Amino acid sequence: MDKIFDLKNTIINILDSNKALDIVTVNLENKSSMADYLIIASGTSSRHMQALSEIVLEKFKSNGIATCKIEGKDSNDWKLIDGIDVVVHIFNTEKRKFYDLEKMWSELIPKEKVLI
Repeated sequence: MDKIFDLKNTIINILDSNKALDIVTVNLENKSSMADYLIIASGTSSRHMQALSEIVLEKFKSNGIATCKIEGKDSNDWKLIDGIDVVVHIFNTEKRKFYDLEKMWSELIPKEKVLI
């Protein structure tokens, strides 16, 4: 199996087992060169979001992605964990509805705009 695909599934399982809500995966193939997968989830509180982001960060690091980090560490609304090929967004429910990344990334993008 593909290592990136396995890592994506591992992250989804970790989020699910730690009670993240509404976990969605977006395949970025033919949409962006920034990553292969985008995982979006919601936390129940700012503490829950912080805990989820730290767990995901540790999993990325244990999989050899030493340069990953948490963006939005001081935010109560949003966290981003950049695992190079797998990017994880963790939102509170209101901000997730506001940004609606699922909709934005689900739209087809013309080939000439695929490379960022």
